[in-house]
Amino acid sequence: MKIPSLKVGLIGSGAISGTYLNNMINRFEILEVAGCSDIKPERSAKRAEEYKIKDMTNDEILGDPEIKIVVNTTYPKSHYKVSKAALLAGKHVHSEKMMAVTLEEGKELVKIAKEKNLRIGMAPDTFLGGALQTARKLIDSGMIGEPFTAQAMVVRGYHADRGRWPELGFTQEPGGGIPFDMSGYYLHALVHLLGPVERATGFAQCRHPKRVRKNTKNPAFGEELELDTINSITGSLEFKSGVLGNITAVSEGFGETPRLEVYGTEGTLICPDPNNFGGQVMLKRNSLNAWGDKEFFTIPLTHGFSDGCCRGIGVADMAWGIVNDRPHRAHGDMGLHVFEIIHGIWQGTKTGKIHVLESTCEQPAPLASGYIEHGYDEYALTI
Repeated sequence: MKIPSLKVGLIGSGAISGTYLNNMINRFEILEVAGCSDIKPERSAKRAEEYKIKDMTNDEILGDPEIKIVVNTTYPKSHYKVSKAALLAGKHVHSEKMMAVTLEEGKELVKIAKEKNLRIGMAPDTFLGGALQTARKLIDSGMIGEPFTAQAMVVRGYHADRGRWPELGFTQEPGGGIPFDMSGYYLHALVHLLGPVERATGFAQCRHPKRVRKNTKNPAFGEELELDTINSITGSLEFKSGVLGNITAVSEGFGETPRLEVYGTEGTLICPDPNNFGGQVMLKRNSLNAWGDKEFFTIPLTHGFSDGCCRGIGVADMAWGIVNDRPHRAHGDMGLHVFEIIHGIWQGTKTGKIHVLESTCEQPAPLASGYIEHGYDEYALTI
C-alpha cells in the first residue's frame, strides 16, 4: 500500500533546519518537503542545494496551495509573526519552541488555529522518542504505583560557553533565555507523563544582566553585554492528578546537569535527558531483592525513535493525524499550557501569588509500542 504524503514548507533555514529537513526528507514518508526559505536568501539557497529541494521565499511557501504544513524554524522572536502569517494563509503550523515571546501572542495563535480549523503544534517533540515513551508505558502500567511527586532540573552555562559552541544570541533576548529555551523539554515531558498542571508558583530572575562576553570564539569577545531575559527559574507545580512537582532551569552554571525523575508509591523512575530521544530509563521497585538491596535496573526501550535526533517526528505525527483524522500529540493546547506554566512562575515572582492555570490540555496519547526496528518506527505514528 502506498503511504500518503503531505507537502511541507520550511521557513527559517538556520542551524536547526538541517536536522528537520534531513528527518522530514529521509525518515518520514508521510512528509514531502516542497522547499525552504529564509530572511537571508543565501541560507535557504544553501539548504535547498544541500537537500535537493526548492529554494523559495516566505510568500511563495505561504501562497502555494499544495503546501499543507509550514514548519517554523525561525528565531524565537519571529515565531509569532511567521506562525500567524502561515495560519492566516490557511496552513497548518509546527513551530520550534517556544511558540511566541509573550503569553498573549501564544493565546492568539491557538485561537486563530481553532477558528480556522487548522492544526498548530510545536517543539519540543522529544517526548515522542523511545525513552520517554517507555517511561510513559511504565507509569501507565503501574510499575511505580501511583505517582505522587516529580522533579525536573537543567543547569547549563550560557555565560561561559568557551568550547563546544559560541554564545547563542537568541538566549540573551526576550523569549530565548533558558526558561524558554530548555524548560519546554522538561515540562512537555512532565505533561506527557503526568498530565496537565493545575497551579504553579515559584521564582524567576535575570542574574547578572550586565556582563562581558567571555566566549573567546565569539567575534564580540570582551565586549559588554546586557541580557534582556530571565535566565534562572525555579517553580513548584501542582498537577490536576494531585501529583506535586518542581522545575528548575538555570543558565549560570558550568557544563550541563539534566534530571527528570518521577516517584510513585511502588517505585522510582529516572528518565534520561529530555533534550534527547533515547537514553537509559532506570526503574527501582520498592520491593527488596534477594540481598536486601534496592537497585535501579535499566529497562529495555519498548518504543522506537531512539536512535539519534528525530526532530520532526512531531510534524510527521501531525501529518498522520490529518490523514487519519485524529489528534496529533505535540499539539497547540499542550504547547500553550507549558508556555503559560513558565509565564505563571515568572509572574508569581512579581505578584507573590500562586498562578492558577487558565489553559489546560489533553495528555497526549502514547505511541504504539513494539515498533523498534529500523524502518518500522513510522507505523507507530499511524495510530
